[in-house]
Amino acid sequence: MVYLINDVLYSIFEELRNDKKSLYSCLLVDRTWCVVAVPILWKNPTRTDNPNYYLSEKVVCALFNVIYSHLPVELREYDIETYQHPSFNYINFWRHLDFDHLNCIIERKLIGTSNDSIVSNIRNEMLKLFINRDTKFTHLSIYINYDCQLYQISGTEHCFSELESFCYTGNSDQSILEGLAKICKSIKKLVFDIIRYPTDNSGFIKLIEVQKNLNDVCIFHIYDGDDPNNSFYKTLEEILIKHANTLKYLRIDWKPITRFLSYLVNLLSLEIRIPHLVYYNEPDNLKNLSFPNLRILKVRQIPSKIITNLIESTKGNLVKIKIKYCDSDNIKRLIQAIYQNCPNLEYLKLSLLSNADLIFPEFEDLLIKCKFLNGLVFNTYDDKFDWVNLFSILTKSSPISLINFKFFSIKVQYIKDVTLFLNNWKDRYPISLSLTNHNLNYYEVKQQLQDYKTKGIIKKCYFNSGEI
Repeated sequence: MVYLINDVLYSIFEELRNDKKSLYSCLLVDRTWCVVAVPILWKNPTRTDNPNYYLSEKVVCALFNVIYSHLPVELREYDIETYQHPSFNYINFWRHLDFDHLNCIIERKLIGTSNDSIVSNIRNEMLKLFINRDTKFTHLSIYINYDCQLYQISGTEHCFSELESFCYTGNSDQSILEGLAKICKSIKKLVFDIIRYPTDNSGFIKLIEVQKNLNDVCIFHIYDGDDPNNSFYKTLEEILIKHANTLKYLRIDWKPITRFLSYLVNLLSLEIRIPHLVYYNEPDNLKNLSFPNLRILKVRQIPSKIITNLIESTKGNLVKIKIKYCDSDNIKRLIQAIYQNCPNLEYLKLSLLSNADLIFPEFEDLLIKCKFLNGLVFNTYDDKFDWVNLFSILTKSSPISLINFKFFSIKVQYIKDVTLFLNNWKDRYPISLSLTNHNLNYYEVKQQLQDYKTKGIIKKCYFNSGEI
């Protein structure tokens, strides 16, 4: 009976895993609740909602104290404050190991207060707490130039043998990746950032190749300046083809040089972002594709003609499209492709560099035919864009579900056009509105829009990321 209660509580608490405040309150009910809640809270204690990935001083101190309290008593000789031994072995509950955060916790607490030798010894002892035969991690993150020397620590093979997610940022020793490739075959999600070619990528390629159920791959910021033949990309694309049966989510930032995407028919989400607007000499690599299950498409600095080809390769399941920094050469056909192929679309982002007026009149047809559209983001750097026309079309033809708007403009008179839109929106469902224009003053905009919140036309409003 006790085990049944624990199982039920665990199932309930798992649903609250992203609601730390509620989980913390469960600790105080009784010991049974506490014993069940603690492992869930400590799966990923360094998780932060901070967009800059920064741990607050309060969090750093708390985590350092907990980690340090697990160290052997012998470390008291280092003349560092000691802590009472904890009621739980919290480190055994840890499932997400982030070496960047771990190093941050150590350095922010010890650098400047202890000599380098002491810091080094404590760091090594703390690593042994995490990497041993009693721990088991499902998520691992290693960041640039952090020398964690994994394979000098006993227990590495055991604690990373069931890894499901691996994030690697940097271009350091490939031996880390080669070592993981030998013991990790169950990784589902791989994220690589800032991989520099052509020094050595054997570990990088091998780690991708040996996975048995890889379904999520993100590879960004690859530098290939010394590889004019694109041999690295070709090898990488050939490896990804081998995972065609399991791969569901793919994010890349290079122009495909083979037709490898034609093999990835099971994709649910595809993101292609290019560092600069590319003029494709071989567009056939993105033609005549088939993505029957694709639900999310994100592209950045891709020619509109190619985006059109991608959308036309789907089978009506797209619910989210994000188009950033798109040219307007083929924008009319692009808008047509969206409303002809995406009847279930819920979210659309359009970011146009110039000649944005070319979206008319097709944009009205999009609003009429995409009846489930809930969120619209429209950005343009065209200071001559006719915002009045856009807002008029939105007022007239928006589906009843469309209540979330984000607009970016460099036009100085932009706010007057927005207020006209809001005046015409009255008696409809309240909207969430986010505006960006760095030529306007926050307090002046707040003063003009506050009245629309009072009237119930706007439910939530943000200007330049600040809430009004």
